[in-house]
Amino acid sequence: MELPSCQHLNSMKCFLIALFLFSGCGLSDSAVAPGIEVESKESIINVKGVNVMGRFNTPEGYLRLKKGNETFAAYLRNLPLRANGKKVALFNGSLKGNQNAQAAVIKMDVGTQDLQQCADAVMRLRAEYLYKQKKYDELHFNFTNGFNAKYTKWVQGYCPTVKGNSVKWKRNVKCNSSYVSFRSYMNWVFMYAGTASLEKELKSKELENIQAGDVFIKGGHPGHAVIVVDVAVDEEGDKIFMLAQSYMPAQEIHILKNPSNKTISPWYKVSDIEDTIETPEWTFYSNQLRTFE
Repeated sequence: MELPSCQHLNSMKCFLIALFLFSGCGLSDSAVAPGIEVESKESIINVKGVNVMGRFNTPEGYLRLKKGNETFAAYLRNLPLRANGKKVALFNGSLKGNQNAQAAVIKMDVGTQDLQQCADAVMRLRAEYLYKQKKYDELHFNFTNGFNAKYTKWVQGYCPTVKGNSVKWKRNVKCNSSYVSFRSYMNWVFMYAGTASLEKELKSKELENIQAGDVFIKGGHPGHAVIVVDVAVDEEGDKIFMLAQSYMPAQEIHILKNPSNKTISPWYKVSDIEDTIETPEWTFYSNQLRTFE
């Protein structure tokens, strides 16, 4: 974060701002530090930014919540982005038909099969974080039939075998802790889990308590899911958030524009929301916010 200009502030305010920024202080999840003023920026979008936090500034009056470097929230806001203006590619290398939904494209492979769609993208980001942190005990997802695909079982050398609606673990030397094997594990999850199963796994949450890593989800056929990748707050406690998705067919994960408030897009403002959240390709209800246990 850059030090706000002191040109129009008195010396005391300048001192407080400098003290706040350089002391390592951050924001709590409930509110920003009182009296802190935020410099307005010419544009929300920084075309040279290489990750979520660097590409998208906060609107005037909002500051990002401070998160530890090892948290899921920090992982999400530091997701690398492709060059500004990059189009969304499908799993087969062709371009997505609708190129008006994204504000940026996340720099992460989508695989070569039509697997990583909406809920799959949410699970992929969650799993990539847990894998990177070696939090294998927390890395598990339920298949649609209720089978708990524990990654700890996978790294012990077991792969799931599916017969009809029955799933069992079977010894397989290809199941291990390597990243290539991890991606194979995720493909199994993509094949046998979806919005219906993920919705059941997640816990309901009030919109006012939204945090990075939370999920808006509608389970079913069809269903959809998007993940909150960043959150900021103003002095009144009003939060804004940013969303990412994949879609059908499988495609690169991308940051969503806000079609209802282009002034702050791609941020969405909690105080703007009554019953629905309009995203470029899906409408969610405010009571469809969920979080990982």
